[in-house]
Amino acid sequence: MFHKLVLASNNQGKLRELSALLAPLEIEVLPQSSFDVPEAEEPHVTFVENALAKARHAAAHTGLPALADDSGLCVTALGGAPGVRSARLGGEPSNDLRNNERLLELLKDQPDRRAHYYCVLVLVRHADDPQPLIAEGEWHGEIVDAPRGAGGFGYDPYFWLPDLEQTAAELPAEMKNLLSHRATAFRQLADRLKNRTE
Repeated sequence: MFHKLVLASNNQGKLRELSALLAPLEIEVLPQSSFDVPEAEEPHVTFVENALAKARHAAAHTGLPALADDSGLCVTALGGAPGVRSARLGGEPSNDLRNNERLLELLKDQPDRRAHYYCVLVLVRHADDPQPLIAEGEWHGEIVDAPRGAGGFGYDPYFWLPDLEQTAAELPAEMKNLLSHRATAFRQLADRLKNRTE
């Protein structure tokens, strides 16, 4: 079992969340920026292929086990779009305001507003690992026309959770970190790692 892994991301929020989750397993999580790893290409149409490409890329550059995630919003009426293009739906460079405006445009005449956030995590022990560890999570809701709440990011102000009668942006951060697609995937990953160490 390893005691260090590189996170194939420079996102400080993800680093904090993952470090806390893997601390009981005595695994230290290091950002890829510590090793000057360049951003990986994400040319694929599926989340799992992009996450695997990022994990292999970070492992190849560092010689350490590597963990990557890919996540986004999938809208039923749009056939699962924006999917892997969630961060760039409104064009380049990525911009939350433009992304949300574009999403509402696409849904203008759609009565079906069901959507879910999806996250996949891929862990490779080395760049050529034939058996990557894969965990995933989903968070189901609906898209509303008017933003609510000041928390979260991305599509959160428009992502309505019927059971809670709030958007993701209205939830306290601790609650979002328990319920979200990413939290579900992280817990699944931690459980699988724990089973492997036992």
